[in-house]
Amino acid sequence: MNNLLNLSLMLLFTLSLTAQSSNKQLAFKSELSQGVFKFKNEIINYGTINQNSDGKRFFTFKNIGTTPIIISKIKSSCGCTVPKASKKPIMPGESTDIIVTYATNRVGSFSKTITITSNASEPIKQLRIKGNVLKSNTLKNKIQL
Repeated sequence: MNNLLNLSLMLLFTLSLTAQSSNKQLAFKSELSQGVFKFKNEIINYGTINQNSDGKRFFTFKNIGTTPIIISKIKSSCGCTVPKASKKPIMPGESTDIIVTYATNRVGSFSKTITITSNASEPIKQLRIKGNVLKSNTLKNKIQL
């Protein structure tokens, strides 16, 4: 009886491991049959910049998956940040930019999130920008000192 119980437990454990392995393989195969984002950087640090300086930055990514990525929605956490992405599909192996423009007329530290919704393996992707905007003359005065 004890041997039968041990054999049953061992069989149950083996089946459990096999099912987990199969689920991981299915998830991996599913990811391979989708578009996959590969960003150069997921955070852009503007550093310390002057008020009203150029707020445009670029998040460059490549589709390393096997199907086109279609970005259906892109939004920022604040109206002071405007993201723009291509409306055309990003084909496998193709690289492109997401353009983000921060309103540098606002003085002070900032940290904003850009959320991308797409058909990629990671359907919701978040990027971040951060930095500090000083009044126009403040940075010049610090450099001269």
